[in-house]
Order: sequence, then structure tokens, then C-alpha cells
Amino acid sequence: MKITIHEDLTGSILDIGGGGEGVIGRVYGQKVIAIDNRQEELDEAPDCCEKRLMDATDLLFSDETFDNVTFFYSLMYMTKDTQKRAISEAARVLKQGGRMFIWDSQFPAAHPDPHIVHLDIHFADKTIHTSYGIVKDEEQRLEDIVHFIKLNRLRLEHISKEDDHFFISASKP
Repeated sequence: MKITIHEDLTGSILDIGGGGEGVIGRVYGQKVIAIDNRQEELDEAPDCCEKRLMDATDLLFSDETFDNVTFFYSLMYMTKDTQKRAISEAARVLKQGGRMFIWDSQFPAAHPDPHIVHLDIHFADKTIHTSYGIVKDEEQRLEDIVHFIKLNRLRLEHISKEDDHFFISASKP
């Protein structure tokens, strides 16, 4: 799957699940605080932004702290209940007028066979080739993610879907 990330985000960015490849941190640099609940994922991420060990369902930031919140293929690693709570927390720390961006995929339960996505991520003059995989008893559906966004009174701006991959942008009125 080819993904192009444009560098037009202004203001602060909280990247939820920003360890590992650290895609959002690589694109937006010092504007980003990347959080992950696994220290080894943060250690693996490049040193291009601030990194903090933190649970997405209990963000240690004040209300309305960030201009943008991103989830880059991180929801797939969460249960539905955790997704719901993480999106709620992300909405809480998002400033009024701020934006949420989600890149992910939908899939049936991925057990015992894993769900694997292969990505070519293009930004500026760079390309990252990576894969993400998960073994998970629950399915992941775009409709559920949209429902969690709406529960938090975020306004859907854009939804696009290609094959099993989706992109969502929403804003906090």
C-alpha cells in the first residue's frame, strides 16, 4: 500500500503509538510528542522528536493541549474498548479547532493467522518501507472507529478507503 504524508500540519502534534518506525516524528520532527506504552518501541524510534512512555487511555496532558493528534497504524494494536478510550483521551487533549488524523486498516479477527500490512510511506523526498502485523481475536472495522470519533463530538472532515486501508480526518469544533 502506498501512502503519501503531506507536510502541511501546523502546530503541536501528539502521535499516539509513535514508537517503532516513528513515521509521524520523522515527517514533522520537533513539533511531535510521540507516546507509546512500550519502552522498546520508543527506543527503536529515531530521535527526531520528543518521546514519552505513556498509556493512550490515560494521557498525562491537560485538556486542549495539542493542535493535532495522530494515530498511524496504532489502533490495530488496541482492543475496541481501548480504541474507544484512546480516542476519547485524544479528543480531550485536542484544542478547540484542532484536528485528529487516523491511518489504519480494517480486518476480520486475525487469529491464529496475523493481519499484516505492508506500507510504502512517502514524504518530502524520502520513502519508508515497513510492515505492521497483529494477532488479535477482534475484528477492526472503519465503522467502529467512526462511531468512537462521533461519540466524542468530533466533526468528520474526510474519510477515504483503499482496499482495507483507511484515512480519517476529524476536527474539534
